[in-house]
Order: sequence, then structure tokens, then C-alpha cells
Amino acid sequence: MEKEIKWWKNAVVYQIYPLSFMDANGDGIGDLKGITSKLSYLKNLGVDVIWLSPVYESPMDDNGYDIKNYLEIDPIFGTMKDMKHLIEQTHQMGMRLIMDLVVNHTSDEHHWFLESKKSKDNPYRDFYVWRDEPSDIGSVFGGSAWEYDAQTNSYYFHLFSKKQPDLNWDHPILRKNIYKIVNFWLDMGIDGFRLDVIDLIGKDIDRKILSDGPHLNQRLQELYDECFKGRDIMTVGEMPGLSLERAASITSGEKPLLDMIFQFSHISLDEVPGKGKWALKKLDLIEFKNVFERLQNVMYKDGWNSLFLANHDQPRAISRYGNVNFRVMSSKMLATILYGMQGTPYVYQGEEIGMTGVKFDHIEKYKDIETKNIYQILTNQGIPHEQVMESIYAKGRDNSRTPFQWDDSKNAGFSKGNPWLDVNPNYKDINAKNDLSNHQGVYFYFKKLFQIRKSHQVFLDGEFIPFMKENKKIFAYYRKNENDQLLIIGSFSEEKMHIEIPGKIISLLISNDDSVEINNQMDIPPYYACILRIGEK
Repeated sequence: MEKEIKWWKNAVVYQIYPLSFMDANGDGIGDLKGITSKLSYLKNLGVDVIWLSPVYESPMDDNGYDIKNYLEIDPIFGTMKDMKHLIEQTHQMGMRLIMDLVVNHTSDEHHWFLESKKSKDNPYRDFYVWRDEPSDIGSVFGGSAWEYDAQTNSYYFHLFSKKQPDLNWDHPILRKNIYKIVNFWLDMGIDGFRLDVIDLIGKDIDRKILSDGPHLNQRLQELYDECFKGRDIMTVGEMPGLSLERAASITSGEKPLLDMIFQFSHISLDEVPGKGKWALKKLDLIEFKNVFERLQNVMYKDGWNSLFLANHDQPRAISRYGNVNFRVMSSKMLATILYGMQGTPYVYQGEEIGMTGVKFDHIEKYKDIETKNIYQILTNQGIPHEQVMESIYAKGRDNSRTPFQWDDSKNAGFSKGNPWLDVNPNYKDINAKNDLSNHQGVYFYFKKLFQIRKSHQVFLDGEFIPFMKENKKIFAYYRKNENDQLLIIGSFSEEKMHIEIPGKIISLLISNDDSVEINNQMDIPPYYACILRIGEK
């Protein structure tokens, strides 16, 4: 009997960053009604699942990833009624909706933390991590991960902002409270979760083991048993600190703990090793290819991949891996290479129209807490403003958070009010209205690519076999099962290239330049991409 294919394996997921997607009420901030108004745009693209970044009540220190109340919608996004309507409309269109689950930490304005601070014997004290003396663990956002609190003369732990105290997952009553929250949303009808930095919930702080700590599997198993078991949902865990082998083990077997994982082995390849995300180096395509080959092979039989290049925490893919001077061609090329692999495709809002990163001229125009912190830290170290800004232009999170570019009207059609973050000035040329009026545009290419993926079994179960492995400017590979063999080719070069295709070319499934003649000796333009069906020699 053939093994059942889970629906999420063949799904296309679209991430919405609610602050920046669509503003319905004109206050300059994206909202739930705005998202609901654009569902047909997503359905037409071929989207199956919408992933919604946090819309819970929040002081917005970290744009909603600092949650004050898990059971309420923040008024800037709308009401619980708006949320229920969004879920209903999404389902009516045959799509599903997953939410961000942020349970490594809360806001320091959460009721639990306000109680926890009051005294050392408060019932909520152990919901968080308190110590009499700090250790030398640093915050991801810069500085110490410990913050002194005079009220009880002790320190609380915050791996991110000091307004994001870490929850103490060792406390069973805390865990029970979290499971109630998770089940509240699942019972309302959402279709799963993207679990924010979930690799941290098993940490042992005193031994300084943070990611993939000794309690991770136990915590995930309990979360599964208490919340996920028996539900037809999708779960994806953000686990930047996990090895590929561990990622495979968590998503494989008869009873996987999670359906798939965001792992970050390809994310740090444009950084100087050991120096952090702000120390830039040129991407080495061979290294990039090797990481994806390993990712595909490790997860091929055990586990499942999440295919992504960009999200709300990462720069725009086109500016990072492609070439803005060949924007349309390289947007399509990156999509071809990425979505030709085994795994569930993730599209970050704007990728499907080739939106690019932004370069604001003043640091004051940036809103992201991480960006502001690193600017202060690096300039205080004597690093020149211009050099720091180059790193921010390359890696700052606001690159991908500028408002969605719907059309060429004021504020790119995102809002009638003053946007919370400035719109990228290139919106006059790069916008959804322009792209939808051009059948050679990026949107229609993505749409066709997704249709091809869903109509060929080989994308689900085909083996990944590298081609032209040592070529420094071409990323190419086969996908092969017993019935089919495809060759996926992508050029990362600004120059024309000549390539030789072995075997019999049966057909062309898709190409980002229809003028290129398909044969065994091909001359291809810059940033060319295609998928060919290949027969045996």
C-alpha cells in the first residue's frame, strides 16, 4: 500500500508580515481586513497556506514577537472578529492559515512577567528565568542576556530584547498554560503553527546550552501530545541552531515531532565565519551548492525540507543572492533553483513580484530594534558610519519589511495614511499592478512554476543529483525517480555562458527566457534558468 502523502508536502506557503502587507483603515499599519481583501491575489498565485506573522496583543518592541496577551488580537491589526473572518474567508477559498507561535519568550508587559517581578515567592516567579548573579551569555540583539531588576535584587534572562524575557520551560505549570493557548487557536480553526526559535525551549542556561538543549525532544513530544496529536495541521519549527541530522530526526519516523524545520545552514554563507551576520563576505556559489546538496541528501529519506531564501528576519532574496540589475531574470532564476528541490516552498511577501531591499539614507528611518542596536554598538567601536550602513543595507531586517508594493500610486497603494515604515522608492516601477499586467512578469512565472511542481511527482520524491558541481557560476541538478528525470539549471553569472546538456532533451517545462534555443549545446544569457525533462542517453 502506497504511503499517504501529507497535504503540506505539496503545498505552497506564503508568509505575510501583517504590519506591511495591506492597510485597510488608513492608519499606515497593515491589518487583518487588509489581508482579507487580498486573498484572491494569493489564491491566484497558487498559494495553499498563509503563514501569518504575529498579530497578538503586543507593545511592538520587536514588531509583535514580544507578546503581551496570546488570546487577544492587537488593536492595530483589528479585532478577534476580524481574525475569525480572515480564517473563514481563507478556508472558503480553499487555502489554510497558520500562525506564528512565539513561546520562547513573552513581552515584559505580559501579566505573567509583571507578577513574576513582584517577589521571589510570587506564584508566577518561576514562569521566567531568574538568577542572583548574571553569567556571560550575550543577547542576540547585542549586550548581555541578563537584565537587573531592583525590585527583587536579581537578574532575568532575555536572549533577545530586554523587553522579551525568556520563559522557563522547566516549570510544568508554565507549560500547561502554553498548551491552553495553543489549543485555543487550534480550536478556533487555524491550520497549524510556525514555531518561533523553538530550538531554544530545551535549553539549560546554567550549562550555557541554548539551542538544541538536553530537554528539546521531551518538550516537543509533550507539545505534540498535548496539542498537535490527532489534528490535521501543519507545524514548522524555526531551529537555526540545529544540525541537519537533528533536523531530519525531529521530522522523520512514524511519529515526527514536527512536520518540517527552518534550518539556517545556507543563511550564514555571506558572513565572515565566526564574526556574526554583520561581517560581510561575498557568496561562494560552490559553498552554497554544497550546503543545499547536503540539505537535500540528509533530508531525502528522513525528514522534510522547508524551501526558503527570505523571510521577515532575512534580507530580500533578489538583493542578497540575485542581481538587482537583472532583477526579473534573477528573481525567476532563484525561484527555479529553490523550488525545484524537495521540500515545501515558502514565498515571502513581495518575492513573487521581485521586490528588492531598501537603502535608507539615515539610520533614523530604520525601525528594527536589532538594526538600531547594532548601529550603536558598531559606531561606538569606532567603525565608520558608511561601513556600518553597508552592513545594514545588506543584512538589516527592515530590508524585507518595507510595505508591499501594490501599485504606483501614493505609498505604493499600501495605505492612504503615513506608512509605519517608508516604502521602497522603487515602487513606481516594481509593483504588483505592473507585474500582473505583464505575462512575462515575475508573478506569472512563480504561478507557472508552482503549477509545474504540483503536476510532477518527481518534485516530491525524486532524488537530488548535482550537475556541473564544480562550476562557479552555474547551479544545476537533476531530480530523478523511477518514472521521470528533470534537469534544473540556473546561472548566477552577469555574462553569457555556454553549457552542454548530456542525454536526450524530451521537453522544456519552463524557462525565464523563451528566446533561448533548447539543445545539447546551449548559449544562455545572464541569470538564465530552465527546467528540462531529460531521457536516457
